[in-house]
Amino acid sequence: MRLRLAALPLLALAATAPAQTIVAPVAPISEQTLKDVTKELSSDAYEGRAPGTAGEEKTVAYLAKRFAAAGLKPGNKGSWYQDVPLVELTAKNVSPLVFTGAGAPLSLKYGPDMVVGTWRITPRVEVKDSPVVFVGYGINAPEKGWNDYAGVDVRGKTVLILVNDPDWRTPDLVGPFGGRAMTYYGRWTYKYEEAARQGAAAAIIVHQTEPAAYGWNVVQSSWTGAQQVADAADNHAGDSAAIGWMQEAQARKLFEREGLDFDALTAAAGRKGFRARPLNGARASVSFDENVRRHQSRNVIGILPGTTRPNDYVLYSAHWDHLGHCEAAPDGDDICNGAIDNATGTAALVALAEANVKAGPTPRSQVFVAVTGEESGLLGSEYYAANPVYPLSQTVGGVNMDALSLAGPAKNVVVVGKGKSELDAYLTAALKTQNRVASAEPTPEKGFYYRSDHFSLAKRGVPMIYFDAGDDLVAGGKAAGAAAAKDYEEHRYHGPKDEYDPNWNWAGTVKDVQLYYGIGRALAESSAWPNWVAGDEFRAIRDKSRATAAAK
Repeated sequence: MRLRLAALPLLALAATAPAQTIVAPVAPISEQTLKDVTKELSSDAYEGRAPGTAGEEKTVAYLAKRFAAAGLKPGNKGSWYQDVPLVELTAKNVSPLVFTGAGAPLSLKYGPDMVVGTWRITPRVEVKDSPVVFVGYGINAPEKGWNDYAGVDVRGKTVLILVNDPDWRTPDLVGPFGGRAMTYYGRWTYKYEEAARQGAAAAIIVHQTEPAAYGWNVVQSSWTGAQQVADAADNHAGDSAAIGWMQEAQARKLFEREGLDFDALTAAAGRKGFRARPLNGARASVSFDENVRRHQSRNVIGILPGTTRPNDYVLYSAHWDHLGHCEAAPDGDDICNGAIDNATGTAALVALAEANVKAGPTPRSQVFVAVTGEESGLLGSEYYAANPVYPLSQTVGGVNMDALSLAGPAKNVVVVGKGKSELDAYLTAALKTQNRVASAEPTPEKGFYYRSDHFSLAKRGVPMIYFDAGDDLVAGGKAAGAAAAKDYEEHRYHGPKDEYDPNWNWAGTVKDVQLYYGIGRALAESSAWPNWVAGDEFRAIRDKSRATAAAK
């Protein structure tokens, strides 16, 4: 995956925007629907909406009922559902992760010191006396002339990897990997994928809060308990046996014990030409059993058929799933309710369906997809994109909604991937109706572009726009916006306290959903085919798919 572009100047964007004048329609969005759906889906009765549980059954049935009540039609050949074959893996009897070598063994406890799991579908995992190699950022990018695995054979070995990109500390967006902006090479999913390609028996990421963009509490709650993987005929036999994370403090102890300078090696890993470093005589061992359960999860799909161009499709997406039962809070609460993440986005799907049905059908069809498995690695959107109900070459573009803000109205919105596609012009038109502006991400190092469901479609060429609520609040400005984001990340994100609050201020949320309405409706009423900007990583894929569609 090539690195994403830095945000383009507005003038450059205007030069590539569709030639027609864009008018973003305005329609009322039901605040009551947003409240009702969010409250319902995040109640304890849904047990945190984990795929493959009773909570899923309640969730997908409820969404199908709400889609039908809104006036949509079943979106998959007469069915509301698209089956998504998943496997639930639950680790048990997890041993400590033990490093032997110089000095006394270093034993890391499961949970507070490390987390470990697997993508392999197997009842037992055991890594024993595996030589340990520090591979820096674990990147192999031929187009960059960068290979952290050059000159080292890690087959059967345990690799220790740094999170994010080598240039994440850069204050601007200039650097071999986009500077401050994370690329896909910086995502933990890529790290494990590359380690597997290199033949590593185990791949352990060293957690550091700033480049990871979240604290250890998020890692611990997300990685303990049942995990979901896509089903596969080969049971993912090509993946590393064990994957996981370890606390930075434990990594420092390990390096020090082996006579190595963690800070010096980390600094060296950020420079081109870095060579992987075996940790002298250190060897790693870990083992665990897995409960394996295959099941069919489901995406929920509704459609508002188009009138004159029904075979052109505009897509609205949000993920309905969350973590289910998770690491308990001090008060014993062990349900990760996922009220903001992402009952709010799912509620927005229902509200948008209602608003569009009331406004009447558009020339193009509008498709509403609530996907499963986002928290497990975008599994539901990936399955839809690989097995599209509606051809991707005929999908005009779309919007994705994930974790809407309840911090109150903002003067702006923060566009994740600003300047990548001509959909920015549609957002600009919608923002004009509210006298608001679009801002680039203030924290591009967090890699949000690769962390939500739009990415599954974008990497296959479909223009998708995804934005967060503004960080410049009407009441309190950017300081208030930063404080609200910090409070959510530290106290609620991926934890049991992401719960519905009857005192939430929905005024800003309603405005944000109105923007999604304006973008989607304008696309559905238009005859234009917006594209990625020239030179973008996804432009060639889109050009090829559209050329193929035009030739039919």
